[in-house]
Amino acid sequence: MTKILNRHEPPPVTVERPEGRSGLFFSCDHASNRIPEALGDLGLPSSELERHIAWDIGAAGVARYLSELLDATAVLQNYSRLVVDCNRPLDHEALIPTLSEATAISGNQGLTQAHRSQRVYEVFTPYHDTISTLLDERAQHRRATAYVSIHSFTPSYLEQSRPWHIGILFRRDSRMADVMLKQLRTRTSWCIGENEPYQIDSKDYGVPTHAENRELPHVLIELRQDLIATDTGQYEWATMLAPILQGALLAVTRT
Repeated sequence: MTKILNRHEPPPVTVERPEGRSGLFFSCDHASNRIPEALGDLGLPSSELERHIAWDIGAAGVARYLSELLDATAVLQNYSRLVVDCNRPLDHEALIPTLSEATAISGNQGLTQAHRSQRVYEVFTPYHDTISTLLDERAQHRRATAYVSIHSFTPSYLEQSRPWHIGILFRRDSRMADVMLKQLRTRTSWCIGENEPYQIDSKDYGVPTHAENRELPHVLIELRQDLIATDTGQYEWATMLAPILQGALLAVTRT
């Protein structure tokens, strides 16, 4: 099977501040809308590749600013969720989507198992192996760690408006979420979603694999894309979230 990533293309994963001193550890599963050159445009016009179906708009910028502000490690995926979705289990039907919202992804239709496996091998596996290795190293050094997954969501979905500015998602472990929700409700006038507009469930891979399975305190943050579409918006939200995240970290790691 021919490789899909050429030598001159970016690697599948970027790590910001691998030696960061913070106990906060950030991931960004949908940081980029880049398509490997070998896959062309997956049969889509450029306008579609700028939409949410290809990436979480603004999420990477927020993750990078939080990494900088807090001296925290951040791991970012460098290729589009349309190539392979790094927040889906390997047996999930949307791992390599053939339809996203109402858009058919012709370049993903009729793939052989070998082609699917190649995308997993070159993009999905290196990303998650990097996260696992970094978390293993922190555990070996007995470093307190809280896992924070950064995502973004559209202001409307299938013509339904979404009023939330930010969503705080959790499932079995609400330690981080409880502290953050209390702080957000006390300190801001934002419309805050508790497990809105999504919920962590069997379709998710990152938090269940890297946080729940390790029993790490964690939270998944969803930010509305129109609020973080610009560099200014990304920095402002990172600046507002940084002390809230730091407070939550102290609360859940205090002995």
